[in-house]
Amino acid sequence: MRPSFVTAIVVAALAIGTAMATPGAAVAEPPPIPVPHNFYAGIPQEIANPGGSLPGSNDWTCKPTVEHPRPVILVHGTGANRQTNWTTYVPLLKNNGYCVFAPTYGARAGAAWPGSAFGALAPLDQSAREFAGFVDEVLAATGADKVDIVGHSQGTLMPNYYVKFLGGAAKVDKYVSLAPLWLGAGAFWAGEISAFAREHGLEPLQQQTFGQLCSACLDMAPGTAFVDTMNEGGPYAPGVSYTNIATRYDELVVPYTSGLVPGPNAVNIVVQDQCPQDYSEHAAMGASPIAAAHVLNALDPQHPQPVPCMPISPLTGTPIG
Repeated sequence: MRPSFVTAIVVAALAIGTAMATPGAAVAEPPPIPVPHNFYAGIPQEIANPGGSLPGSNDWTCKPTVEHPRPVILVHGTGANRQTNWTTYVPLLKNNGYCVFAPTYGARAGAAWPGSAFGALAPLDQSAREFAGFVDEVLAATGADKVDIVGHSQGTLMPNYYVKFLGGAAKVDKYVSLAPLWLGAGAFWAGEISAFAREHGLEPLQQQTFGQLCSACLDMAPGTAFVDTMNEGGPYAPGVSYTNIATRYDELVVPYTSGLVPGPNAVNIVVQDQCPQDYSEHAAMGASPIAAAHVLNALDPQHPQPVPCMPISPLTGTPIG
C-alpha cells in the first residue's frame, strides 16, 4: 500500500474521530414525523400501544427553545385520549420545534384497557384538578415558566376551570381552542336528558345512571351549573391570550357561535370565513390542515404562516382531491 494512501486514510480517520469527540459538533436532525390529516388515525396507534403516547409527545427530557419557550399541552375531548385525539397535532407541533405534552384525563378510575382508553368522562372540575397536576409536572420537567394550551371540544372548556379557579392563569400564556363551547354544547343530547330530568323530578336517577357513565356530559350543556359558573364575569381570565377556532358545520356546538364569545383578550376565527371549501365539522377540526395553520399562527403570532385553502372532508379533516 502506498504511503500517501495510508496517510490519507489516517488523516480521514482522525478527522472523523475529532468530529465525533468535539463538543458542539453538528448532529444530524431527526427526520420530521409524518403528519396524518385524519382525525381517526390515532385509533390504530392506541391499539398498537395501549395507554401509550404518540411519538414526539411526553418527552420529559425535552427543553423548550428560545424560539418556542413554552411547552404546548394538548387537551383531548370527550371519550378520547392523548393518542386518539392528537395524531395530527403531536407531529405537527414537534416538527415545528415545540415540546409537546398530552395527558389522558378523566378516565374511569381503575378501569383496565380498553376502558382506560376513554377519557374526559369525569366531572369537569375533577378533571381540572387532575390537569393542574399535569401542568406542574410539565413545568418542573421543562423548566418553563408557563405553558400554552391547545384544546379540542371538552378540552377547550375544562382547562379554563383550572385557569380561572385553580391558579392556572399564572401558568398559562396562550389558550387555543378547536371547536370551543364556552356557552355549552347546544346539541349535546345530555342537555336534553338534563332538561327532561329536571322537568319530571328525575335528576337523582339521572345522576345514578347516565351521570355515572359520563359525568362530564352533564356539565357541558347550556344552562348547567358548570357552564354558568364558567361564564360568570365572562369566560376569559385576564392575562391569558385566547384564540377560538370554530366551524359553521359544528354539529355539537350549536349554534357554533357559542364558542365565539367576544373579549378583549380573545381572537375569534371561523375557518369558513377564510376558506368556504372547508367542510370540517366538530371532529374534523382536530385534523384539518386549515385549522392547524390557524393554531400554529395563534401559538407564534410573530411568525405567521400562510393559511391554506382547499376542500376539507367532514368527520376526518382530510383534504379532498
